[in-house]
Amino acid sequence: MSRSVKPAVPSPFWRDAALPFIEARTVDDGRTICYAKHTHDTFSLGAVVGGTSTYVNGATQEHIGSGALVIIDPEQVHACNPYGRDAWAYRMVYVDVPWLARLQHALGRDPNTDFHGFSQTLSVRRDLFAQFGRFYRTLVAPGVEPLGKESAAVGFFTRLHDALDPAAPRAPCAADNAKLARAADYIAAHCRDAVTLDAICAAAELSPSYLIRAFNARYGMTPHAFLIDRRVQYGRAELRRGRPIADVALDAGFADQAHFQRAFRRIAAATPGQYRGAVGVSRTAA
Repeated sequence: MSRSVKPAVPSPFWRDAALPFIEARTVDDGRTICYAKHTHDTFSLGAVVGGTSTYVNGATQEHIGSGALVIIDPEQVHACNPYGRDAWAYRMVYVDVPWLARLQHALGRDPNTDFHGFSQTLSVRRDLFAQFGRFYRTLVAPGVEPLGKESAAVGFFTRLHDALDPAAPRAPCAADNAKLARAADYIAAHCRDAVTLDAICAAAELSPSYLIRAFNARYGMTPHAFLIDRRVQYGRAELRRGRPIADVALDAGFADQAHFQRAFRRIAAATPGQYRGAVGVSRTAA
């Protein structure tokens, strides 16, 4: 009898060539993992989602469980290891220092300092833990394009700084409305393309953190949500012309028909097929 073969285990590491400044790691059962004290050249943030672990980071030496966020500055000596019998599960993200430093400068930190370290090494705030979970799921989701992932990263790390290391917010100026309008116009004009956050910021002459926050305040949605909305608008117009759904999905900028259908249904409260079919009925009646 042939030996049974164990199914391949998916890689616990996530990377995207379009987002070279960040990577992630998923561990669902780390009871056999053992870390020596070590450092990273990145800023590291992790969420314990199951079990218990020891956490050593500078003067911090604690047992932590589900709901804890560990905050590890670059080059900080630290170690996390499983504790107890339950499966130790966690989610980690590693962020390049130059990317995070640029965000910090845009948030009002001293631009003459390369990186502003955090005074806290641990947080058990429920709101931050929940926000990290939503950000992490967006980051590793295969169906979300780079603009959505980077927007989620900027949004989360902005909230993290606001919560743990607040700085005086930038006061909006009258010229910002025109810049936000330029951002919206750029997204609308390029909605069928693989739009990047850098390109939108360049068109608007605004920093990523300020753009996302101010755009949401002015238009009631993030730049990525605005992009999806414009793609669905384009799709509706093409469906009214009677074009095949699969062709419209790709032409509108969606990865495939399934992604188009999900976005269309969320925004239009109907499937593309229902919408296209109704168009056909109205034409026949006319």
